[in-house]
Amino acid sequence: MSGPDDVTLTFGGNATTLLRLGGFTLLTDPNFVRRGERVYLGKGLFAKRLTDPALLPDDLPDLDAVLLSHLHGDHWDRIAYATIDKATPVVTTQAAARALSSRGFSATADLRPWQVHEIGGDGETLRITSVPGVHGPGPLARVLPPVMGSVLELLRGGEVSWRGYVTGDTLFRPWLGEVLERCGPLDVVVPHLGGTKALGITVTMDGRQGADLVELLKPPVTVPVHFDDYDRFASPLGDFVREVAERRVPGELRTVARGETISLRP
Repeated sequence: MSGPDDVTLTFGGNATTLLRLGGFTLLTDPNFVRRGERVYLGKGLFAKRLTDPALLPDDLPDLDAVLLSHLHGDHWDRIAYATIDKATPVVTTQAAARALSSRGFSATADLRPWQVHEIGGDGETLRITSVPGVHGPGPLARVLPPVMGSVLELLRGGEVSWRGYVTGDTLFRPWLGEVLERCGPLDVVVPHLGGTKALGITVTMDGRQGADLVELLKPPVTVPVHFDDYDRFASPLGDFVREVAERRVPGELRTVARGETISLRP
């Protein structure tokens, strides 16, 4: 039976969340390094963490899958390589799946844009649809790895009981409205924010772009993540909160503190 607490998010910091969706448990973008440590982003780029993680490997329950938007050190770090069971399914991009498979992660699901992957349970199904994203605009597209967002749908008796969209590290693009056309109305959007800078160029949504996305998709609930955790983040959470308030964007903005668990039901 659905209720206010059968779909929850625990925020571990950055893009790391523990999602309990009915009978399924997913970990997103595992990032466990401590404050002051650096992670590698590729092509000679590093980022320094400014906060401590609120979820550590020893805190994790048994996982049905890891949902990985892309293979950057602030989304899958050296501790994730060392501690996540290599038999755990990892649902991710084709590029990230190849890299993880080469390191012994034997249960990767490599999704193309809009491809669907399903996990079955006791009378329930979790459907994951890969949503394309733009991490590196223009020439940076050749430098930064491919990314994906995910529409997650909890099905009971063949009917969708809940639907949410985790954006991954993407910039705002109007064609993201295709999420609604392909998947249907959303209960929640979890945008990756931060206004991350790489080589002086913004590569994740800042406050303005995040508000653009919420205006486009019109979810009843928005739960922002991926902000204020790294020195490359140029747009604090307050930018997004202010934009949403000034525009009077419909829906509830449900901010979550690191370590806090909240309901994802409208």
